[in-house]
Amino acid sequence: MPLPRRLPPLRPLLLPARCQPVPPCRRLRAPSAGRGAGMPVWGRVAVVAGAAAAAAAGWRYLEEEKRRRRRARRQEELRALALGRGGFQLVDHTGRARRKEDFLGTWVLLYFGFTHCPDVCPEELDKLGRVVELLEAEGARRGAIQPLFITVDPERDTVEALARYLRDFHPRLLALTGSAEAVRQVGRAYRVYAQAGPPDASGDYLVDHSIALYLLGPDGHLLDYYGRSKSEEQIARSVRHHMDTYQPLPPPGHTD
Repeated sequence: MPLPRRLPPLRPLLLPARCQPVPPCRRLRAPSAGRGAGMPVWGRVAVVAGAAAAAAAGWRYLEEEKRRRRRARRQEELRALALGRGGFQLVDHTGRARRKEDFLGTWVLLYFGFTHCPDVCPEELDKLGRVVELLEAEGARRGAIQPLFITVDPERDTVEALARYLRDFHPRLLALTGSAEAVRQVGRAYRVYAQAGPPDASGDYLVDHSIALYLLGPDGHLLDYYGRSKSEEQIARSVRHHMDTYQPLPPPGHTD
């Protein structure tokens, strides 16, 4: 039997891998601002602050523009109503003759009422006095605002009756009366409703009338009016705003 041929030597199935040197770890560095890789914190804060300031300025401009437009519309409405135009000649509670021109250059808060009014007129005149006190406490020059009361009942509200009546109210409150026709003319100028009711057994009667405070500017034109629901704080705030932003009412037909 023949001998088996010599087998070739077996080659190893797994060859040892050559070890490769591991590169050393490199420390990562933050990109420098000078190379444009990012903006420093203070720069980002400045950009945000600038954008916020621009937005705030834009908001203030829009708010001021809205106020200007509201004021212009209000002036147009008051001019269309034509309230308080024309003059008057009445007598105050000291017997001195008074004209509307006497109050030019002064802010006037005006109320129409009568001395026999049981509750509403005293309440509104008290409110009128407190508004004046609030404005003067906030820095308004004493005498810059004239509280004024015009009767709608001249038959009973004589000079002497008005003088007695004013003792309970603001010391600078001025009351005016006059002939029945002169008082009616002033009431019509401000569209004041006034109607005497039927007398009772003693001959006493009440007068149904409009309830509002009128604000006249230094030029004598009506700038605003306030109903009974307005508090003295609300009225004082409104009057202060008118004083701070006052511009004479343009004549009819005038456009900006």
